[in-house]
Amino acid sequence: MKCLLAAIGLSLALPALAQSPLSFEQYVQSLQQEALAQGIRPQTLTASFADVHFIERAVKHDRSQPEHKLTLDEYLPKAVPAWKIKQAKGLYRQHQALLTRIGAQYGVAPRFIVALWGIETNFGKLTGGFPLISSLTTLAYEGRREAFFKQQLFAALQIIDEGHIPAEQMIGSWAGAMGQVQFMPTSFLSYAQDGDGDGRKDLWHSQADVFASAANYLHQVGWQANQTWGRAVQPPKGLDPALLGLEQQRSLAQWQALGVRNAWGGPLPKADMHASLIQPDDGAGRSYLVYDNYRALMHWNRSHYFALAVSTLADAIVAP
Repeated sequence: MKCLLAAIGLSLALPALAQSPLSFEQYVQSLQQEALAQGIRPQTLTASFADVHFIERAVKHDRSQPEHKLTLDEYLPKAVPAWKIKQAKGLYRQHQALLTRIGAQYGVAPRFIVALWGIETNFGKLTGGFPLISSLTTLAYEGRREAFFKQQLFAALQIIDEGHIPAEQMIGSWAGAMGQVQFMPTSFLSYAQDGDGDGRKDLWHSQADVFASAANYLHQVGWQANQTWGRAVQPPKGLDPALLGLEQQRSLAQWQALGVRNAWGGPLPKADMHASLIQPDDGAGRSYLVYDNYRALMHWNRSHYFALAVSTLADAIVAP
């Protein structure tokens, strides 16, 4: 086992570190004992921690905050550019048979599977370059969110122990998100699927596993097969701000009566559906009525910008 930074070096490099009183190497040994007690096999631990090391960059990422927040009008063209729409359409056609099978199995429209794939990792091209056992061990040792990252670390060890991915191939984001749909290890254990029937759940290399896992996630968190995500709308001037937000739901007829209209100023659909009115930029920009499937996307990532990027790309995939 290689330990790149001793405890004294850590405190010099990161003076505000809320680390364990143990050295990094001692902390790793304590983690291994906990993992053994949880049933992880010794050979899995030997392989997983063979080259474990402290990654200072992971700590810096965890502590950094974006300095400038884009507006939705600025963000969406960057997140869903024309080239990404073109690629999404092509990949949708290329994998149509597989997507149709998986979409029918889980009750999820295939365009949303492709859109999630595109927004999360640019269709599997950007999956992260951090060795996850080292990164998660680092973030647990750092201490600011120790319980959370220990939970993710033990889940990652279970994934390796079950034979889904060799330890040296478990690469992902600095925070532990893995594979082409960027599941955290605990989400992997809850939602990942063996879409190709080979006995493994491989979110790094198997397209069938990637698509089935994304679809299963949405299905499990409440996706409605007969609905879309929502629509852009025009609210009336002076609408009570208390009506805004995902916690507020009304029928489309009620929103119509309150003066909400579709994006072109016309009436809302006459459908027996409930929706929430959201304004991600606090009334300064776009407005949307969103349905249960939007809530499922928000369960995946608690960001309106993320959910709207996925929704925008999904709509573009089937647009003429």
